[in-house]
Amino acid sequence: MQKMVGLLRRCVEDYNMIQEGDTIAVGVSGGKDSLTLLRLLAALREYYPKKFDLEAITVDLGFPDMDFTPVSEFCRSLSVPYTIIPTEIKTIIFDYRKEKNPCSMCAKMRRGALNQAITEKGIHKIALGHHYDDVVETFLLSLFYESRISCFQPVTRLDRMGVDQIRPMLYIPEKTIRSFAEREHLPVVENDCPADKNTKREEVKTLIKTLSVQYPGIKDNIFGAIQRYPLAEWGVTPHKRSKGQKSSES
Repeated sequence: MQKMVGLLRRCVEDYNMIQEGDTIAVGVSGGKDSLTLLRLLAALREYYPKKFDLEAITVDLGFPDMDFTPVSEFCRSLSVPYTIIPTEIKTIIFDYRKEKNPCSMCAKMRRGALNQAITEKGIHKIALGHHYDDVVETFLLSLFYESRISCFQPVTRLDRMGVDQIRPMLYIPEKTIRSFAEREHLPVVENDCPADKNTKREEVKTLIKTLSVQYPGIKDNIFGAIQRYPLAEWGVTPHKRSKGQKSSES
């Protein structure tokens, strides 16, 4: 816990993610990443010098067998208010439109529902559960499939919505998150989406795993290159890790 909160805090401070008096919504899908993010932010909240509040919000896609009751109880144990936003995203994408490649549209609809929900609550900052491996995978996905050098940003300003998206777990590898979720018995809700694990991202994840056998430092090298290049908004404040931040895998 201490090591992971330390990595999260370092990312928060490198990219100036939290300000005094913030109320931060956490998008909780029920997966290991978002639940870990909520747990770590709740721990950081206890001693961080800039005081902030948390709220957890779940966009319910409409899959009938996904029960968020354990997530609600988990939020209660952390003293974090919890809201479930019911939607018909599953029905629209799979029943009406019968999308063959549903992930992109689903992501846009989830983000839209999430941003609308927080703005209606008067919240203007949301934390998302992207981690270290997501950065490397997204960079390669953009390179392979979009012919561009790109990645999401640590902090994204949505001017039209007046919302800041922050990603505090960018220094934490997925395997560390997985181990943490298992050790802490986080109430992970199994994803019933038929497209889960059948995406281009999974293909890139497999490729990176294969390459890492021959080139053990490949993920650190790609992540460091993103910061040193730097991509838009990825440069770290010069008096901090200006040569690129290593993850806890290093």
